[in-house]
Amino acid sequence: MALVSMKHSFKSNPAFTLVEIMVVVAIIALLASIALPSFLRARKRSEATRMLEDLRIIDESIDQYAIENNKISGASVNWTDVQMYVKQGSVLYDSDGMDLFGNLYVGFSVDTIPKLRSTTFQRLSDVAPLSFWSPYYP
Repeated sequence: MALVSMKHSFKSNPAFTLVEIMVVVAIIALLASIALPSFLRARKRSEATRMLEDLRIIDESIDQYAIENNKISGASVNWTDVQMYVKQGSVLYDSDGMDLFGNLYVGFSVDTIPKLRSTTFQRLSDVAPLSFWSPYYP
């Protein structure tokens, strides 16, 4: 009788074994190691695209400012002048004249394309080559 109850206590347990759990964790880690670099690269690429779009908006804002205020070619333009022609409440409007990385947009003038700062280019050059930034980078 004791033998029967002992046999009964060693029944198959529906739980996972340690080896099975380790295999699942290893597979998840492998998938994450493949996906994470791609995610980070895509994020950096979207930052570069945003920077390019911000430069385009700034260029258009300078043109609007120059037309409405009868500014001649080469006239200096301040960030506050540009900001008047950027959509209120947008990220660019609220940026205080700084890009994503805290670098100031500087040196605006009428009929001159705004340029990307070299420090910003260096941070994004691995995902956005020089041809990507044309004509916004010297």
